[in-house]
Amino acid sequence: MPLEANKHLMHRFTEFINTASEKLAEELIAPDAIFHVPGRLEPMRGPDGYLAIIGMMRGGFPDIQWTLEEMVAEGDTVAARFTMRGTHQGSFFGVPPTMKTIKVQAMNFYRLSGGKIVEEYGQPDMLGLLQQIGAVPTA
Repeated sequence: MPLEANKHLMHRFTEFINTASEKLAEELIAPDAIFHVPGRLEPMRGPDGYLAIIGMMRGGFPDIQWTLEEMVAEGDTVAARFTMRGTHQGSFFGVPPTMKTIKVQAMNFYRLSGGKIVEEYGQPDMLGLLQQIGAVPTA
């Protein structure tokens, strides 16, 4: 895909993660896509796997929103930097709701093929997130 098409796909993907739209999941994510999630031994797979990832985040932060801050595209790969913002209104990694707001960076790499995402390596700042909700002491 041309680089501009890859960048457009990433803007649509940001819309998907902010809405958890099943329609967009099917449109943007390959059925056999692989998502490498920190802390999980096995990757999540396909549109349903990514919807489960979003569901896990929304379980703790129902109002979570991602802002695509920056991206670099080369060939079939896109590197993206996101800012996640939300309010800790539900249990997250065993931490009861604190009503604290978070602002956390994430750096992700995506591989695209045929106009769809086929692989993601996601690296959210989990330490920063856990510190912001009081689960881990700050330095």
